Amino acid sequence: MRSTAVRRTALAASAAALALLVTACGGSSDDGDKAGGGKADAGKNAPAGAEALSAAELEKAVLAQADVKNGKVTKAAATDDIGQDQVKTDKAECRPLVLAQTGVAAGEPAATAKRSWTEEAKKPSGDDLSEEALNSAFDLDKLLVTLASYEGGGAGTVLKDVNAAVSACAGGFSYTVAGVTTKVDKVTADKAPAGADEAVAVTLTVAGDEGDAFPLKVAVTRKGSTVASFTVMNLGAAATGKDFPFPTEISDAQLAKLG
Repeated sequence: MRSTAVRRTALAASAAALALLVTACGGSSDDGDKAGGGKADAGKNAPAGAEALSAAELEKAVLAQADVKNGKVTKAAATDDIGQDQVKTDKAECRPLVLAQTGVAAGEPAATAKRSWTEEAKKPSGDDLSEEALNSAFDLDKLLVTLASYEGGGAGTVLKDVNAAVSACAGGFSYTVAGVTTKVDKVTADKAPAGADEAVAVTLTVAGDEGDAFPLKVAVTRKGSTVASFTVMNLGAAATGKDFPFPTEISDAQLAKLG
């Protein structure tokens, strides 16, 4: 396992992605899509007259503890709620992707709701203190889900802009959130979660301070006039740099609640 200093660097950078750990840290959903597609179906934009869900309706629709079989669901603290004006990027075309990663609703949402989910920790068996056992104990996901509802075709516009950012920013970018700068080395399109009208998913390779790097997962989906974005980090991956699977059981549960 990497040094404590490297692990601390990884977690600090990830904080921007999760808003709860930090003061700053594709393809269509059909099974036949291949990794690297990352394209939302532009023909499925929300109807121009679509009515946005209210704040109260989003609170009912957002992920809750009863919706998950594993881990803990909590509300995002008000002090961790990042505003659009706190997000800066060196490439304007990458801003939609940065907003999604940091859990900031793009555009002019009518209402928003946020929750975090932390996977239940895996305990080493007996007195096993081997590196493999310790790595397994750190192999747990932390996820931030952000719901945002939009009037008219606003939700479809968000997906269109994120799709464009995936292609434009494949070679990397840097961004600053609340004064903390993070560098992304590359953006790789992934297979998006199922169950949405439109969906985009990527892995961001985030640079560490010592020449290392680690992955973060981001998925942006649309169900009607509501956008649900998911940002996921894995504590073990933050320490080792190894890839990890997106927790589809959580996106499945959230998208099912949106109807």
